[in-house]
Amino acid sequence: MSTKLPKQSKIVIIGGGIMGCSTAYHLLKNGCRDVILLERKKLTSGTTWHSAAQVRQLRSTESLTRLVQNSVALYSSLEAETGQATGWKQTGSLSIATNPDRLTHIRRQASLSQAFGIGAEEISVSNAAEKWPLMRSDDLIGAVYSPSDGRVSPSDICAALIKGAKSQGLKVFEDTPVTGIRTENGRVAAVQTAQGEISCETVVNCAGIWGRSIATMVGAVAPLHACEHFYLLTELMDSVTAPLPTLSDHDGHLYLRDEGGGLLIGCFEPQGKALDIETLPEDFAFDLLPEDWDHIEPILANAMHRIPELEQTGVKMLLNGPESFTPDDRFLLGESPELRGFFLGCGMCSVGIATGGGAGRALAEWIIDGEPSMDLWPVDIRRFVPAQNTLRTLRERSPETLALHYAVSFPGRQHQTARNLRLSPLHSRLENAGAEFAERMGWERPRWFNPENKPTAPELSFEKPGWHSLHAEEHRAAREAVVLFDQSTFGKLLVQGRDAESVLQRLCANDISKADRRVVYTAMLNKHGGYESDLTLMRLDADSFLLVTGTGQPVRDKDWIRRNLNPDEFVTVTDVTGAYAVISIAGPNSRKLLSRVSLDDFSNYGFPYYTHRTIEVGPAMVRAARLSYVGELGWELYIPSESALPVFDALSTVGDDLGLKLAGVEALSSLRIEKGYCAWGHEIGP
Repeated sequence: MSTKLPKQSKIVIIGGGIMGCSTAYHLLKNGCRDVILLERKKLTSGTTWHSAAQVRQLRSTESLTRLVQNSVALYSSLEAETGQATGWKQTGSLSIATNPDRLTHIRRQASLSQAFGIGAEEISVSNAAEKWPLMRSDDLIGAVYSPSDGRVSPSDICAALIKGAKSQGLKVFEDTPVTGIRTENGRVAAVQTAQGEISCETVVNCAGIWGRSIATMVGAVAPLHACEHFYLLTELMDSVTAPLPTLSDHDGHLYLRDEGGGLLIGCFEPQGKALDIETLPEDFAFDLLPEDWDHIEPILANAMHRIPELEQTGVKMLLNGPESFTPDDRFLLGESPELRGFFLGCGMCSVGIATGGGAGRALAEWIIDGEPSMDLWPVDIRRFVPAQNTLRTLRERSPETLALHYAVSFPGRQHQTARNLRLSPLHSRLENAGAEFAERMGWERPRWFNPENKPTAPELSFEKPGWHSLHAEEHRAAREAVVLFDQSTFGKLLVQGRDAESVLQRLCANDISKADRRVVYTAMLNKHGGYESDLTLMRLDADSFLLVTGTGQPVRDKDWIRRNLNPDEFVTVTDVTGAYAVISIAGPNSRKLLSRVSLDDFSNYGFPYYTHRTIEVGPAMVRAARLSYVGELGWELYIPSESALPVFDALSTVGDDLGLKLAGVEALSSLRIEKGYCAWGHEIGP
């Protein structure tokens, strides 16, 4: 390892786990030569060294799957390149089902794998038993086998990556904890250590369970929290004679594989245990956490059920080590919107080894090119807001995130912990009206309404859910009568300044120069023609525009505008999402409803399509825009938050004879799909 800390380096990587090693390797591989890596203790210490190191390729999206496929390609070729063994073994993986929902789940996985080029296939129970002779199979109803999955040695793969990177000029400094990060004019300027300061242009936060602590040094969001994570190793078993595919018994919350002549039994237990890293000693490195046999006992019972021979097999050790999890069980990648030159590659949610090879490559490309080489929105750091980054929120959510790792992926599944972070001004009214809420970027949004408290079981199902009739009533009311949506969670950005019009004209695909009193529906496109955003725009005055975007997009959209400003352009972008409630009125009776609470002219002549103006509604002045996202006559009302309740009350009390119903996002989604309207992140994206 290098000995003398330099005073300057273009890129400084913090953390020597799988993400730090992989990012360093790919930066050097792509021609970056001025790169150093700082590790607080020793390479792989903290979490990477004790990883079970499964490499299962199928993920929830094509791009995330491709990251793991890139990992496999790297891990299987790196030994030939560097001469350093990686421990890569292509053993395959086997997923089993003991109930119909799990069978549907793994069948969907098999179907996706075919689309993503992995080649997993459903096999018979008898075939599965042949692949895992130790396994009890009389309670199984199906299985899926993926032959191209495998495993590596975590320490060896990091050693190979570092060897490859050092051959290109990487400098590594162990026992060098970061004590601070200096910034200048909204950019990274230097990394501070006890051995001195390193001036730099880019900092890459690959600090694992300490990633949030590093981000806090610069006021950046990095919502991750550590949990205790368990696996155990058995004594030798004579029946374990050949490499076995990794066995996933997700209904038992466990996975199994051969290891050292015995079995490795890992788990994602139904209730995880949060770990406060502040309680770890300063010299924590290749250390483990205290054993907790009471906590792991139910998992061990499940393992004995699946592998009966375990009842007569001793346990060599119970390993309990730290692992970091995020609020949505997806890792953190990309440049922080809070600070230029500050990148994140952390919060790996127990897929660090599987994803690390490809994620490190993607992060290196992002650093070099200024943009990702594929759609990485599912792991983009800009999907979070500060409200999701508090320690209390993360400590409450992380055990549930761990627990849901092996849950059946029912459509619409919601987290139960760390809720009610961001509430619409109308929340109490909607709750009293029987709203069932769903979380999006910390916001609580009504999914559907059940004012008569009708039975809604099953709420989670691959078939028609119990609440479908409630959703259908709302959908029908929008087509035949009138509905009211609370869309206060729409992202709202106020773009102002001398160059606001020219900047937006450059960034938007539509012509916004004649936007006076017009609502302009437009895209913001990247240089490849992909959609960076899909939004509506209203000019408020000569140099002021209100941009309305999706609930999950304001951080991303604000960042996109700011990073595309030229040095001589003067524009400010302010997130005013919480300043305005939004009530959408849609349906053939929407004009009649509005006419009962306002004296304004809502006729086609008096209020043309895609125009906006200030009107009176009940006791308040609001900005009304004539458009709807459901393909019916409609208006969106932008209301100062302090006036939202009086406006809602005025509207909701005069429409019974018009068939007025409250409607949620399930109806909004089905209505826009029926109409053929696109949504960013679904039909369109970067």
